[in-house]
Amino acid sequence: MLSAMRLLLDTDAFCKLAVGGLLRDTVTLLGADLSQCERLPALTYMLRRGSLRKVYGSDACDRLIPLAEALPVVGQPSNVWLDKLTPIEAIDPGEAQIFAVAAEAGLVVVSDDKRALRALKGVADFADALAGRIVVIEAILLGLCNHLGPDSVRRRIQSLAAVDNMVRVCFSAGNPEPRDALLAYYSSLVAELDPLTLWEPGPGG
Repeated sequence: MLSAMRLLLDTDAFCKLAVGGLLRDTVTLLGADLSQCERLPALTYMLRRGSLRKVYGSDACDRLIPLAEALPVVGQPSNVWLDKLTPIEAIDPGEAQIFAVAAEAGLVVVSDDKRALRALKGVADFADALAGRIVVIEAILLGLCNHLGPDSVRRRIQSLAAVDNMVRVCFSAGNPEPRDALLAYYSSLVAELDPLTLWEPGPGG
């Protein structure tokens, strides 16, 4: 487990974990509480009027708005880190802000933007600054299965499985042990994103 510290949540990660009813458990797993989590300023707008409503549905987004509003907004990084990311098309401004703040302040990033992570791995100095501080959804689900039990996670994540292919595959009715599939996804990411070092869940969560 990481020591208690601020967590930076990208929009994809926030939505998937919150829709799946696993956000609070995730934050606890990472050694923090919700008051230590920060989100992008555009999140509440996107939940109200943006594309997230098409992905998750209006009812789900409406339920997430108060939760998002209760979280503090990510601060602004210095140009030292941000300037390394702004020319990269695959890293949008929100992800750039999160990565730069995390690198500058030594914070943890919870991200589900694989396209941005693939681009980040080639940017000078970020792999060292964020070593072990990048937490992907696959690792979180592995950790929660270890901590809460796979059956508990399976029951709670059904709403997310309807809109997320990885979750649907790992927690399908025909798969009695989702951890095997999650580990395969996670291991593939570890290899693909090298030299970025991802956070690794322990056997006990």
